[in-house]
Amino acid sequence: MLRRRGFGCYFPMLGLETAPIAMAIELKVPAVGESVTEVQIGEWLKREGDRVQRDETVVKIETDKVTVDLPAPVAGVIKQIKLKQGQTAAVGDVIGILEEGDAAPGPSRSAAAAAPAAVPPSAATSSSAAPAPAAAPAGSAAPPAPAAEPARPPSTPPRDSMPPQGFARVMPSARRALKERGLKQEEVEPSGPGGRLLKEDVLRHEEPPVRAPSRGVPAASEPGAEEIVPMSPFRRRVAERLLQAQSQAALLTTFNEIDMTNVMALRKQHQDAFSEKYSIKLGFMSFFVKAAIDALKLIPAVNGEIRGTDIVYKNHYDIGVAVGGGKGLAVPVLRDADRLSFAEVELKIADFGKRAKDNKLELHELQGGTFTISNGGIYGSLLSTPILNPPQSGILGLHAIQERPIALNGAVVIRPMMYIALTYDHRLIDGREAVTFLKRIKQCIEDPARILLEV
Repeated sequence: MLRRRGFGCYFPMLGLETAPIAMAIELKVPAVGESVTEVQIGEWLKREGDRVQRDETVVKIETDKVTVDLPAPVAGVIKQIKLKQGQTAAVGDVIGILEEGDAAPGPSRSAAAAAPAAVPPSAATSSSAAPAPAAAPAGSAAPPAPAAEPARPPSTPPRDSMPPQGFARVMPSARRALKERGLKQEEVEPSGPGGRLLKEDVLRHEEPPVRAPSRGVPAASEPGAEEIVPMSPFRRRVAERLLQAQSQAALLTTFNEIDMTNVMALRKQHQDAFSEKYSIKLGFMSFFVKAAIDALKLIPAVNGEIRGTDIVYKNHYDIGVAVGGGKGLAVPVLRDADRLSFAEVELKIADFGKRAKDNKLELHELQGGTFTISNGGIYGSLLSTPILNPPQSGILGLHAIQERPIALNGAVVIRPMMYIALTYDHRLIDGREAVTFLKRIKQCIEDPARILLEV
């Protein structure tokens, strides 16, 4: 059959149909934000040779703040994966090739009909014998019989690619190691791909068995004792910000404790009506968000930042709320939190927490906060010193509620108590302002009516 190479079509003069031409589509890193120029390749959801539908997610793209799904622009087959998980790429780089179409194109029907049918070797041999020629007329010389074509020996793979059964291929370095140690190949168990015997196998054969330390800690030389994975852009960014906070700010933390009796009673009293009306439970975070805004209005420096040699006081209250996510701790921002109701705060925090676990938070939701609240109490933390989220000047840490005996009106009583901590930039905020800030939060939580009355 005649076929033009490289064009994917047959000669029209033979009356054959034109085969479709497969289009190669480049999978490129999309733009994920104005300040993002480098990303890390996340998990490939498809492998080479897998079919994908249009708009089906092919690979995860990780940045220092969010994870972005890269969908297939057309239906087709993944032909090549250029960058694997963990590798870095710039915006616009080609990370894979997608061949458009449901499957790789095959021969058309008319081409298949025109092609000769495949014949088994045995049948070809028997049928290849020419039919006996008819008897020649008398007096005429018989034509010479055609010479028989010599039979072709069956093709066999090279000898060195077919090692005998039970015989492993020995790598050159392993062969030298065997010779130096006077070992035979059969004495060492191979572990290389395809049953290859590696130098490491020979060295391992001579090593005495490693006993686990008495404390139960595996030795570093044992297989699987250590695992090295690339740090994600998100974790790298967190590390950079934490180091920036400690190196560029004068951090100091002050503490206080809160009697949670009244706010717990108020929450219990209205929980059923609140849940029925808003389809979400009334938590403690909405109370602390409102109390923090009240305290920020009282001490504006905690809501400000240092910019060069200037102090920026902010008259808007965008409160970052730390939530645990799939990649680690994320801090989405409640915009204009002072204008939100208790129900709106609870609904937004619940939405943030759900999308953080699925790595679905958007980049703009993690930027521009003026103050942050971190609740380590949900993980059981009793006391901690939170670290600033630059360029903010303050962060409030909440902790676990624990029943403790306290002195109240000359008597010892047991009350549900919580430690709270404020870490602040001492360059902008003095100790007096920090203590006053925490005292105001304590007053608002212990007497929730103050939040409504602003007294």
